[in-house]
Amino acid sequence: MRTNRVLLAAAVSVMALALTGCGGDEGGSKVPSAATGGATTSGSSAGSSGGSGAGDDVAAYVAAQGKYVKCLRDNGIDAPDPDAKGNIDFGGGDNLRALKKDSKFKTASVACAEYLTAVPESVEKGNQPALTAAQIKVKQEYATCMQKNGAADFPDPGADGLGQGEWDQTSAGAKRATRVCGPIIGVPATAAPGKG
Repeated sequence: MRTNRVLLAAAVSVMALALTGCGGDEGGSKVPSAATGGATTSGSSAGSSGGSGAGDDVAAYVAAQGKYVKCLRDNGIDAPDPDAKGNIDFGGGDNLRALKKDSKFKTASVACAEYLTAVPESVEKGNQPALTAAQIKVKQEYATCMQKNGAADFPDPGADGLGQGEWDQTSAGAKRATRVCGPIIGVPATAAPGKG
C-alpha cells in the first residue's frame, strides 16, 4: 500500500512539471517540480506563515529544490539547477513528455520525493501569466455576483485579478451563488451527470 502512495506522489510531481507554473523570460519552459501537498523536509519552512515573509519562503523553497535536483543527479538524472525562484527547466513539449515516460526518471522521482515541498505563493503567482484587462473584469464580475447571491465573504480579486483568499464554500448560500454565477467564468449552471 505504501508503494502505491509513493508512486502516486511521484506521478503527481511529474504532472506538476507539465501543468504548473509555465512561463519565464528566457523563452524556455520553466516549471516548478514540486507538487503542492508534497512531502516537506524538516529544514524547510516553505509555505509556513510567520518569519520575515515571502523571501524566507522562497529561500527555503530554492534550497529544497536544490536538494531535489542533487538527489535526481545522484539517481542518474541529468537535471538542471533551479533558478533564483526554484523553478527547474526540464524543457517543454516533446522533451517533457519523454521525461514523464522515462522509467529512470520515475524511479528517481520516487527516491527523491522526500525533498518535494509546496511552491510558495509568491513563486506560484510569479509563474502565472498576467491577466488581461478583460480577464480581470470577469474576475471582478464573478466576485460581485458571488457576494450578491449568498457568498458575502467571497473575496474581491486584487488589481491584478489574483489574490483570492479564504471563504466558506460549504454554506447553502455559497453553493447557490456558485450555481448562479458559474456561467460568468464558463461553468454551466447545471452540471452534467457524472460518469463512472
